[in-house]
Amino acid sequence: MRILFVTASRIGDAVLSTGLLAHLARQYPQARFWVACGAPAAPLFAAAPFVERVIPMVKQRRSRHWLELWKQTVGHRWHMVVDLRGSGLAWLLPTLKRRIIKSSWEEKHRLIHLAGVLGLDIPQGPVVWTTPAQDEQAARLLPAGPQVLAIGPTANWGGKQWPAENFADLVTRLTAEGAILPGARVAVFGAASERASVQALLDRVPPERLVDLIGTVDLGTVPAVLKRCAFYVGNDSGLMHIAAATGLPTLGLFGPSSEVFYGPWGEHCASVRGPRSFTDICHAPDYDYKSQECLMRDLSVDKVTAAAEALWTRNHPGRP
Repeated sequence: MRILFVTASRIGDAVLSTGLLAHLARQYPQARFWVACGAPAAPLFAAAPFVERVIPMVKQRRSRHWLELWKQTVGHRWHMVVDLRGSGLAWLLPTLKRRIIKSSWEEKHRLIHLAGVLGLDIPQGPVVWTTPAQDEQAARLLPAGPQVLAIGPTANWGGKQWPAENFADLVTRLTAEGAILPGARVAVFGAASERASVQALLDRVPPERLVDLIGTVDLGTVPAVLKRCAFYVGNDSGLMHIAAATGLPTLGLFGPSSEVFYGPWGEHCASVRGPRSFTDICHAPDYDYKSQECLMRDLSVDKVTAAAEALWTRNHPGRP
């Protein structure tokens, strides 16, 4: 029995779909799964024990990537095709069952929308899979020692990226004596191309406590590294959703994106934004989605610090 699972191109949306995939694997334990997704997200699925093949989809002109996917899958008889892209591919493949997402702007979390594809009343929280080799690499990158505060200071758009200087102030507050993570190591995540945008943060973390992971860890190993951390704070991004999927207490920072739709999922998570709502920001007369200027400068360090302390207390009742 084979099931084809077609999911997102973007890493964050792909992470959010993992819970649905895990649910199907529990429902059909004898099935082998093929996962088609955007190439950047492919490493997230490679370690899943029930996944037989991952097909990275590279966007091509005139949507030829869909034709390529059809060519790779039409020769198989499928038990089910789950299409979370609403592409119509499922209607072109031989399969016993089709589950295709329908577009919706209803104001509810993406996970609730995804659950509806399978007719589920309960959203399926995201999960991560890692290999022993990835766990070993994570142990080398973050060996045993003081607790680790994980920071995700980047995003796929400058408007969603809280200033690096603010992250530096936040780190100072959260790791000070008497704070929630006194003397903690600070692991900073990001791609090599993002280093310049967060250099102000890297420069202000004491070198003996800085774990600089910018451009040094592959996406498949990121979950294994995050599992070794104590707390995560970061912008709305795929990394934020990976952190939440590991079970790590995760605080997401929001501005020109909606925490209602894309907040980190789970009781161990929380979201925080400045005084303006998503609508206030994106419907403002001067809003320019093409601009890379930060739209989160009104989110204060004080407010993020208070939200982090509250989330820490919720996850560690009875502890300072």
